[in-house]
Amino acid sequence: MKKFRIGLVVNKSTSRCYSTIRPFKFHVGASFVGKPAHPDDKPPKTAGFPDGPLKQWRDKTLEWPKGIASDQSGHDFFYVQEMKNGSVGMPYYRSGIFCCVLRFSMDGLQGVSFGVADGVGGWSNVGIDPAMFSQSLMYHAHRYSKNAWAGEPETDPTQDMDEPVEGWELTPQECLDLAYGGVQREKSVQCGSSTACIINMNASSGLLRAANLGDSGFTIIRSNTPFYVQPPQTHYFNCPKQLSKIPEFMKSDGSIVDHPSDADLYSINLQGGDIVIAYTDGLSDNLFPNDITAITSLVMRSNLDDFELAQTLADRLVLYATQCMWDKRRKSPFERT
Repeated sequence: MKKFRIGLVVNKSTSRCYSTIRPFKFHVGASFVGKPAHPDDKPPKTAGFPDGPLKQWRDKTLEWPKGIASDQSGHDFFYVQEMKNGSVGMPYYRSGIFCCVLRFSMDGLQGVSFGVADGVGGWSNVGIDPAMFSQSLMYHAHRYSKNAWAGEPETDPTQDMDEPVEGWELTPQECLDLAYGGVQREKSVQCGSSTACIINMNASSGLLRAANLGDSGFTIIRSNTPFYVQPPQTHYFNCPKQLSKIPEFMKSDGSIVDHPSDADLYSINLQGGDIVIAYTDGLSDNLFPNDITAITSLVMRSNLDDFELAQTLADRLVLYATQCMWDKRRKSPFERT
């Protein structure tokens, strides 16, 4: 039976804004529960990340204001990043934590980038902390996406001249490639592997673009129905495609090293009210698609505002997946594979 880790929900709604040409708002919620320790796991040989930007970012991300009492995400991690905007000094964190609601009316916000990564647990058997690879990968994805556009660089609506503003377009696959390069250069990450799913959403067009490598993924729910479910990528049963960092002395003929270019790509123009749920395999191994749809339908009937709906949905999915993980009478999707 597989463990549950991270669920991330984005509720997209249409809303006309008076000070910007961008008609869409995105409301984000995230939740996570760390997996139980395995008796065969060996103590990590490394001391973890040194004090610095990566460690600070990881610790702040773990402070995400969720409704479940857990401050650890196991081997998995995530990021949510507001993308390039025309305003000055817009902070990533507000009041010490990430702002779950992405507002467009005054900020000139252009889009959102978010993703999940699942550190391959097998590294624990040789004393390597699998979380360091996934955390580093998400840190570098956040770092590259925050100064980029979710689509083609727009013209500045406040200027008379039709001249492009500074910035560059960053696709999810390009973001994954840059983040992977960042991990390769990260001295504190000696080795490891991870699956990854990165999604960018454009506030001007409603365009969603995604790159998925491995058995993490996402679901789009439209009108209480699963509109799209990202298929997993695997080499064989319980061996997903994965990005890896393997020292030369540890490489063998059986080493698995996939690349960002191997990721599945997907794009679609979203509609108002669409719900995007990104997750690691801990969710899809414990919840069936109809479970996700049923929970979504119940939460969306609640009398809550948009950002509360997104966060509540993420929490409810995590909670039910955790309950299913411990229910030995229930046959999970993983066990039926």
